[in-house]
Amino acid sequence: MGLTSWIRGGVALASALTMGAALAQAQWPERPVRVVVPFPASGATDLIARVVTQRVAQDLGQQLVVDNKPGAGGTIGSAEVAKAAPDGYTVLFTTSSTHAISPHLMPRLSYDAAKDFTPVAHVADAPSVLLVTPSLPVKSVAELIAYAKANPGKLNYATSGNGTIVHLNSAAFSAQAGIDMTHVPYKGTALSIPDLISGQVHVLFDSLPTGMPHVVSGKVRALGVTSEKRSGLAPDLPTLAESGLPGFSSVTWFGVYLPAGAPPALVARVHQAFTKAVQTPEVKASLAKLGVDPADAGTPAKFAAMVQADSARWASVIRQHKISVQ
Repeated sequence: MGLTSWIRGGVALASALTMGAALAQAQWPERPVRVVVPFPASGATDLIARVVTQRVAQDLGQQLVVDNKPGAGGTIGSAEVAKAAPDGYTVLFTTSSTHAISPHLMPRLSYDAAKDFTPVAHVADAPSVLLVTPSLPVKSVAELIAYAKANPGKLNYATSGNGTIVHLNSAAFSAQAGIDMTHVPYKGTALSIPDLISGQVHVLFDSLPTGMPHVVSGKVRALGVTSEKRSGLAPDLPTLAESGLPGFSSVTWFGVYLPAGAPPALVARVHQAFTKAVQTPEVKASLAKLGVDPADAGTPAKFAAMVQADSARWASVIRQHKISVQ
């Protein structure tokens, strides 16, 4: 065989392999897909993942197996996916905690959130609700800010621990409002509710679905939500941006990643599968019951840009307030 023929043969073989790989990606999945949720079973991320993946499996005719790998704020399961093959059969279903917050709180992470994953799909957002104890003489965000300024050092806020989204929301709110409140960390927001009701703590940023039942019962008062738009779960509550804090926006986002190096054709296929599922009426209804808003279909690039902006924002808050998990 001459050199020219050998080169032509090599080119043909490479072309065939490329076409074969593209075809395999287009036919994904041909076997069950493992979806790693780096948080405990029955938690918010797990419940949302199961709602969405059930519909994806139904549409694709292939099983998606949710595998809970909790620990270290979601970083253990995330690190496991970072080391997996980028073939579409190991998927990460995670939140802002592992990719926009933890990298700035845990300098010794075993993964690089920006380099070790391929962003695929923005699935949903969960806003928080600003709650106050009913004994506090305020009925709006503006009144809370005015009261805090008129009574410096007298207010405190509960969180679910150092470095949590509850802590970061509280710090960002205090900074933008120009007020000073004392941090009272708990081992979970549920443990702080009795103290909020009794007035031992004054302010709490809770998740919307867990906070609203206490509002409906009259035990605590809600002043606003942290999302850009009002939530369907509490449409009468204004956003913080509407309430005198322009531009304030904070949600816990939920999204899908593949390991770094996933081929573009595969990324497009997985993106299509998840975004299509999220837009179905039954999935939207199920997410609404969980207090979660489905994300717009967008693109993987748009998702990546959103995460980058969110990460930069929380990095600034963490630096400004010297927040640490130590």
